[in-house]
Amino acid sequence: MAARDETVFLLDVDNTLLDNDRLRGELMSHLAREFGVENRDRYREILEALRAESGYVDYLGALQRYRLTDMNDPKLLLMSAFLMDYPFADLLYAGALEVIAHLGAWGRTVILTDGDVVFQPRKVQRSGLWDAVEGRVLIYVHKEQRLDDVARWYPARRYVMVDDKLRILEAMKTAWKERLTTVFPRQGHYARDPANLARYASADLTVEHIGELLNHDFSGNAMNGAAPGQERTIRRQP
Repeated sequence: MAARDETVFLLDVDNTLLDNDRLRGELMSHLAREFGVENRDRYREILEALRAESGYVDYLGALQRYRLTDMNDPKLLLMSAFLMDYPFADLLYAGALEVIAHLGAWGRTVILTDGDVVFQPRKVQRSGLWDAVEGRVLIYVHKEQRLDDVARWYPARRYVMVDDKLRILEAMKTAWKERLTTVFPRQGHYARDPANLARYASADLTVEHIGELLNHDFSGNAMNGAAPGQERTIRRQP
């Protein structure tokens, strides 16, 4: 059992610290250019079907499933090279690493993300996020269902979760209540989907960009979660 911290900051990865929408867009463009629109569309269908099954975007799993349905073109085996060799550091949002360092002044920082056991760790490592949190990385299939594990690995009096999905933030807040402060960066397609904004509870703190957290004080009373309907929003300084 690790020593208990006063505060632990839990940080999502995709569309929170790095631009996963951009990765997906570039992958789809690459597939259309190298393998044709039909192959791209078929891969995308499999990717969405697998996401519905697993709860996260499994790029390599979709590629494996695609392989089972179409092996006519040996070049399709090269699809994985684009993903595994991608320069993930280029996807980091401006200020993401600085935010991790800033949060580290208030408490321990931990990557908490959903994903598979091959591609997601590689993304975290090659982007520089693994080193930024000194190897404190947890990757699950449904992280909001593994809070006991999170607390066992990184026990703390209070937690802060930074995530672009209100669904995740609401589920964690329901479980941990006042013990958790939720932070919602409005980045990526999930965060800007009107249906999601209407369906799930607001976070304690909303920012338009992850870099805005550099302006936020996470000490003392500033850590207290807002009452329902009293969520706070901070905006980028001019």
